Amino acid sequence: MLVDWGISIRRACKVLKFDTSTYHYKSRRTGQAPLERRIKEICETRVRYGYRRVHVHLRRDGWKINMKKTRRIYSELGLQLRNKHPKRRVKAKLRDDR
Repeated sequence: MLVDWGISIRRACKVLKFDTSTYHYKSRRTGQAPLERRIKEICETRVRYGYRRVHVHLRRDGWKINMKKTRRIYSELGLQLRNKHPKRRVKAKLRDDR
C-alpha cells in the first residue's frame, strides 16, 4: 500500500486524484474454486467446447451463473479456443508464372 512518510491516506488520495473509497475497497466475491473445477471438467471431456456451450452445461447442472462470469473464468483458466486461420491462397498471378 502506501509507504509511511507521515502523509495521511486522505491527502495522498487527493494528490493522486484517487477516491478514498477505492483505496478501502474490499471485494465481496465468494470463492469460485468449485465453479472453476466444474468448468475444467467440462472442458476436459468436451475439448472443442467454447464458453457458450460450457455455460449451457453449467445451467443444466443447476449453476445459477451469468454468461459474462462464465466467459471471464473460462478465459482466466486459459481455455480459449484458437481461431482458425484460413489457409493462404496463392494469387492467380503467381500461379500463371509457374
